[in-house]
Amino acid sequence: MRIGELSERTGTSRRLLRYYEEQGLITSSRCANGYRDYNETSVDRVAQIRGLLDAGLPTRVIKQILPCVDSPRGIHVSDATPETIATLERERDSMSDRIECLIRNRDAICGYLDAVRGGGPQPPPRPA
Repeated sequence: MRIGELSERTGTSRRLLRYYEEQGLITSSRCANGYRDYNETSVDRVAQIRGLLDAGLPTRVIKQILPCVDSPRGIHVSDATPETIATLERERDSMSDRIECLIRNRDAICGYLDAVRGGGPQPPPRPA
């Protein structure tokens, strides 16, 4: 399939697909006219890449673990190197830190909205 069809089927821009190819995340062959030609498995591979990016992993880490990913939702690891494990542990810890920060920010916004809407903590009553 050509890049336009892969883009349409995955909801990923052509520019991003070319970037993924530059990074070695996906591959294509070339037709006689020079157009890229992707095989059917590229649809699942792009879904895997998108899922890992959405999880916050950078492409350099995705490139390391992509050979271990066997479906968009599963990871099969038969021989992970200590370096890959350490990288994933660092990424996991970084994600946990970002999640904690997001939770604090969400809670602060909720508190602000409650106060603005009149449902937040009320000031103590004034003495008569």
